[in-house]
Amino acid sequence: MNALMNDFDIKNATETTPQRWEGFSEIDQAIHENRLLAYRLRKSWADPWSRRLTTGVLLVIAAGFAFLAGTSLGFF
Repeated sequence: MNALMNDFDIKNATETTPQRWEGFSEIDQAIHENRLLAYRLRKSWADPWSRRLTTGVLLVIAAGFAFLAGTSLGFF
């Protein structure tokens, strides 16, 4: 079985890593990415063509859901 695993995998499987606060760095990265996403959304919303496209797509999706809800309730 050891022929399939190289030495690097065996050493990593047997070693124990010291406890680190990795959760905080993940939260920090998520906050950083959320700020970038908010910046990109604000910047794209400032563009008139992007705003029209976003509004149009959302209206088509809302109309589709309204049609599906109306047909399931027997309105159409």
